Amino acid sequence: MKKNTFQSSLKIFRSLFLTSFFTFFCALSYTSITAAALKVGLVLDKGGKDDKSFNSSAFEGAKKAEKELGIELKYVEAADTNAFENLHKSFSKKKMDLIIGIGFAQLEAIKKVSKQFPEQKFALVDGELTAPNVKSILFEEHEGSFLVGALAALKSKASKFGFIGGMDIPLIRRFYLGYEAGVKKINPSAQLLQHSIGVSGEAWNNPAKAKELAMAQFNQGVEVIFVAAGASGSGVFDATEEMNSKKGKAPSGEAKFFAIGVDSNQNWIKPGLILSSMLKRVDIGVFETIKEVSEGKFQSGIVRYGLKSKAVDYAVDNHNSKLITSEMMARLEDLKKQILDGKIKVPDYYQLQKK
Repeated sequence: MKKNTFQSSLKIFRSLFLTSFFTFFCALSYTSITAAALKVGLVLDKGGKDDKSFNSSAFEGAKKAEKELGIELKYVEAADTNAFENLHKSFSKKKMDLIIGIGFAQLEAIKKVSKQFPEQKFALVDGELTAPNVKSILFEEHEGSFLVGALAALKSKASKFGFIGGMDIPLIRRFYLGYEAGVKKINPSAQLLQHSIGVSGEAWNNPAKAKELAMAQFNQGVEVIFVAAGASGSGVFDATEEMNSKKGKAPSGEAKFFAIGVDSNQNWIKPGLILSSMLKRVDIGVFETIKEVSEGKFQSGIVRYGLKSKAVDYAVDNHNSKLITSEMMARLEDLKKQILDGKIKVPDYYQLQKK
């Protein structure tokens, strides 16, 4: 009798255990499915995910979210500016949990589509838009540009320094103004040569024109060029390589002419010829915004990333570390601290426009 009772109790225990295990397993499965179901649409600018600069950084942030947060990522590369509205509409009709537009050129498209789909969440990088369902992700580019400008002047004793931008727009003028201030902080008598590649979206993907402009600047006495032009930047890197092969090396044995990259760390593209890269960590902004949505914490409005959040900086790695002395590094870090402490006020083109 006792044996039968014990066996019955054992069967009940096994049944309860299996039921509990099955319930727990289902809960885990449901959690995984729910996380994977977060759908994110990424609309890249004309330069595309392989521009090794602005769009590449954004794509890297989205891929990180795909890996770490289990999102379902869909991305498109716009053929031209006119495509943005339809791309955002298409994603909206698919009821994505978040749609991210990369680049100021998408502002008007998101402004229009966000009104048509008020329940859809949007994020816009490099554009300021006030809407209840839109988050604007902005960066303090002028701060990082100041630091690479100072580095350029610390590295070169030339009287002229170059800057090549994609389009002549307020955003790129902001890069230039910060760069100019950094150069002149070290070398007050320096002259700056400034050129823009074009007046349309094609400017972000025109390496041939960028190379032509860079060669012209080098031939006028420039030794360091900061380029902020997306995929066009590769043309400046090619010009830098060509000038060094023509003119020979400096007495120290290293290159005489240098380029400075932008947005992503581009030091690896031409090791020894890219003095540094002005980091604009779009990947951080994209990842953090996706994470907010995944945690149910999405908020519209403006978020700014700068030196304080380590989303803007200059890049030092094994590809350029030999080009930057410890004395240069110490000076740059001191300048960075002064900016963070408010002792140096980097000129901001956006603020100048408002005056």
